[in-house]
Amino acid sequence: MHTSARLVLIRFLIVSIGLMAVMPGRLGAATRRKTAAPAAYSGVLTYHYDNARTGVNPNETTLTPANVNPATFGKIASLKVDGYVYAQPLYVRNVPIPGKGVHSVVYIATEHDSIYAFDAAGHDPEPLWRRGFIAPEIGVATVTSQAVGTLDIMPEIGITGTPVIDPSGTLYVVVKTQEQGLYVQRLHALDITTGDERPGSPRIIAPTALGSGAGAAADGTIEFNALRQNQRAALAEVNGEIYIAFASHGDHPPFHGWMLGYDARTLKLIDSFNDSPNGSDGGIWQGANGPAADASGALYVSSGNGTFDADTGGPDYGDSAIKLVPTVVKGRHKFRVTDYFTPYDQNDFNGADLDFGPTGTIVLPDQTAGPKRLLFVANKEGTVYLLDRDNLGRYNPDDDSQIVQEVPSMLGMMYTPGAFFNNTFYFGPQNRPIIAFPLVKGQISVDGEFTASDPFGYPGVVPSVSANGRANGVVWAIQIDQYVSSGPATLHAYDAATLTSLYDSQMAGSRDIAGPAVKFTTPMVADGRVYFGTQNSVEVYGLRGR
Repeated sequence: MHTSARLVLIRFLIVSIGLMAVMPGRLGAATRRKTAAPAAYSGVLTYHYDNARTGVNPNETTLTPANVNPATFGKIASLKVDGYVYAQPLYVRNVPIPGKGVHSVVYIATEHDSIYAFDAAGHDPEPLWRRGFIAPEIGVATVTSQAVGTLDIMPEIGITGTPVIDPSGTLYVVVKTQEQGLYVQRLHALDITTGDERPGSPRIIAPTALGSGAGAAADGTIEFNALRQNQRAALAEVNGEIYIAFASHGDHPPFHGWMLGYDARTLKLIDSFNDSPNGSDGGIWQGANGPAADASGALYVSSGNGTFDADTGGPDYGDSAIKLVPTVVKGRHKFRVTDYFTPYDQNDFNGADLDFGPTGTIVLPDQTAGPKRLLFVANKEGTVYLLDRDNLGRYNPDDDSQIVQEVPSMLGMMYTPGAFFNNTFYFGPQNRPIIAFPLVKGQISVDGEFTASDPFGYPGVVPSVSANGRANGVVWAIQIDQYVSSGPATLHAYDAATLTSLYDSQMAGSRDIAGPAVKFTTPMVADGRVYFGTQNSVEVYGLRGR
């Protein structure tokens, strides 16, 4: 970007931030009210329940295989919002809302650039608060699907990745806008009791990297492209840092896979990683799954495509599982790639757009047999990989024999994250039913596979499991293969032990029909209720008559 153009952009962004200070309820908060808050909130504060990304809520004491059926369970509310809901809803117990009392709250992000807080029981159709981030009258709007050149996210692009909530009461979210012809992405930190911006919020997302790859300037600097970069993966918070991953919209160049780390208190950018600085692509989509983390704070992401030369000492990690460790060197923060795995046929994946890692990664509980610390990932063709987190395997040009286990094409075409419960994996491939297979003595048991009865069309489903400890497991999934025609989403529930169908939202006629489907919807279960997004609402299901 020429210096003059950059100055224009900087001036415009400064003006935009100034406007946020005088437009309460629109771009930001006019005042930042201090509210009394509990020491730590609880609930579903991140995508798929935990930073291991297991997809399991083990604290569900109300819903069981015995009571999830059409006679006792069904739709209890529909919370209307202003746009498509791609992000998973989040849930916080016992939140004091000024002037409205204490509520358990469900938080919803929309592609119309809004965050809503609703009473989680669904009794009140009006939100407890809403925070919008656009102002069309001054030229601040969502980004059109046409602007990014693909209809993968439609009809507009605003908030796509699932936010994360800090237990102290702050919601972090990435907002994408078009502002008088310029494109901007910002990290916002909102008070969960009011929706007001926290001090230091928002922060413009504008990292740079050194390299000669796609979009590099003559001086070897790669600037973050706010139009091309797609913030699809869920946000993560680990050890006081907010992590944000980026990919692209429909592979339209120039783009890279970025992983950024911001201080949760100050919103200062302290860690930045570009996975293809001397090449291109390397997007971190993960089918909406967030970066995973283990107990040590190491982070794991999967790049879906792109150039690769790490085996010869280069900096490009296309089609790889990457282990990143935030490190301080001479007083400066930086991400350090401490290990990685790249399949031997990476070049074939990249050439045929058969992305690696659409499931994201799952950090498994410590094992008693074989390698203790395992990591799971799968590719778009449904090949599954079991990796040793202490030695991911790096790259072998001949085969993948250096890793713990590889099972080729086990799942069929995969686009979505899975779940792991009671030593059993659950996945929802395209054109197949949900598939489960156990982990036995540190190995995937191919012979132990069992399936549900309902096949799902493109792009498959995202399973989510609720349970009371290890008991009463229920697998939930949202059938969304009618999303193109705006047909209804369908909620499915299965007994986790057998994948026997317990319920679906078509069983009771029109009573439980959900709103129009959205691609890649993830169900969230909390305190006896199930939540998921549609094109104009978040639907709430639970025990009827309660």
